[in-house]
Amino acid sequence: MQEPESRTVPDLLDEMAARYGDREFLVDDDQRLTYTAFQTEVRAHAKGLIALGLVHGDRLAILMNNRAEWLIAYFAAMSIGVEVVALNCWASASELAYQIGHAKVRALISTTTVRARDFNDLLAEIGKQSNAVDIEHIIIASSEPIVDAVAFSALPELGNAIDEHHLIEIRRTVNPTDTACILYTSGSTATPKGVPLLHHGLIENMWRIGERQHLTPDDRLWLAVSLFWSFGCVNALFTLMTHGGVVVLQRDFDAGDALALIERERCTVFYGTPNMSLALWEHPDRVRRDLSSLRTGATIGTPDQVARIAALGATEICNVYGLTEAYGNSAVGDAHDPTDTRFGNCGRPLQDVEIRIVNPETRVEMPTGEPGEIIVRGFLTPGYLNEPDRTAEAFDANGFLLTGDLGVLDRDGYLFFRGRLKEMVKTGGINVAPAEVEVILSEHEAIEEVYVTGIPDTRLDEALAAIVVLNGNLEISEIELIAYCRQRLAAYKVPRRYCFVKRTDLPLTTTGKLQKNQLPEFFVKKEETN
Repeated sequence: MQEPESRTVPDLLDEMAARYGDREFLVDDDQRLTYTAFQTEVRAHAKGLIALGLVHGDRLAILMNNRAEWLIAYFAAMSIGVEVVALNCWASASELAYQIGHAKVRALISTTTVRARDFNDLLAEIGKQSNAVDIEHIIIASSEPIVDAVAFSALPELGNAIDEHHLIEIRRTVNPTDTACILYTSGSTATPKGVPLLHHGLIENMWRIGERQHLTPDDRLWLAVSLFWSFGCVNALFTLMTHGGVVVLQRDFDAGDALALIERERCTVFYGTPNMSLALWEHPDRVRRDLSSLRTGATIGTPDQVARIAALGATEICNVYGLTEAYGNSAVGDAHDPTDTRFGNCGRPLQDVEIRIVNPETRVEMPTGEPGEIIVRGFLTPGYLNEPDRTAEAFDANGFLLTGDLGVLDRDGYLFFRGRLKEMVKTGGINVAPAEVEVILSEHEAIEEVYVTGIPDTRLDEALAAIVVLNGNLEISEIELIAYCRQRLAAYKVPRRYCFVKRTDLPLTTTGKLQKNQLPEFFVKKEETN
């Protein structure tokens, strides 16, 4: 494979269209677009955005599920230097109002319904939440018209007034260090942070991720991960595109539909979260679907969770470590590494990415094999949008991002993720990483999933406690689990309390991540019912 020469998104699209013009690029239900056809759609809609008056540096927000219009709008905006703000379809009106106002969004593209919410009602509620929302242009990518809105399908006609030479001149103003998109991180106690990502990073870092997966133009990506998430619109999308592959969209994740789509489209690349792979594994249709086309892909999970994806068919699946601030991934496993290596760690740092493990208090680098805070330098956001103080807190004087994650680097350079630093439990004055205990517990045959947290304790300040999802109909008691842990862990690392729950009881975010700060509530409820 030849690495793309382009360092801006519009140049990348032209380069890929020149190389793979007649090859399929995008599949969305019955709609199929080759690289050349997609390029034509993007140019036509880019002219439409120019006709509306959008200029280099303006911001356009996208609020809709996975569909061809999302990607056409994304590339059309980036092609003329307009920065795309990817909005979470699950977000509340107040959350959307904050992000739209904070980013000073000038235009918004949506559908008439957003996660079953009427767009007009949602827009009215957004307006009530903040006086900072001042959207000049509403563009609707649906067949139903909305008053005072422009139809997405009408953009090419509006663009007929724009000369092709004028479009070319505007495209030439787009630079590799321009902001391509702005993604908002989820916040629990503070407002979310806007993360600008630059054109060149979307290409360079994603190319290297694809190389770890050994992608080729024959690869076909199953993409049900929401495009508003960096795992979708940054990582998966550009990893496939830089290698000339095909993106097969699933508009909204449904396990049964996903199994049928992977089989029908002969998808080779899996991008998904552990809860998505579990839903696929447990679906009754799995046994009758042919998933033999699957080969590689990327995920984030425990060894057991990664092994489940391999059992689905993606035997060369790569475990990864990354953050939105770091263009998707900073460390990626190699698809050709031995199975045990890929399942047990997050791979090595990518080219031009430096990862160190430091003492979180002194910032002194830890010896090989010793745990500490993961810090990253290389492909990183230039800083949080309109947040100089939070940017200063997140980066050290040498340009390293202080991730707040706990990890270990072994002598071969492989990164092992050990959880969030703020999740460390100090029990009896000793720090314990929940992830270390979770690994031991998850090896028990009766346990499907387990999460360890700290709960208040009069003697220890904090005591270790485990939330357990049992494997099928298997059963085990607290006493048996304590005995099991005592054989494998130091006494102070053994959880003293256990709560057995159903998987559906686990508190998840809108992107399927576990809300670990809510885990202690299980034990509060348990005491209330006793």
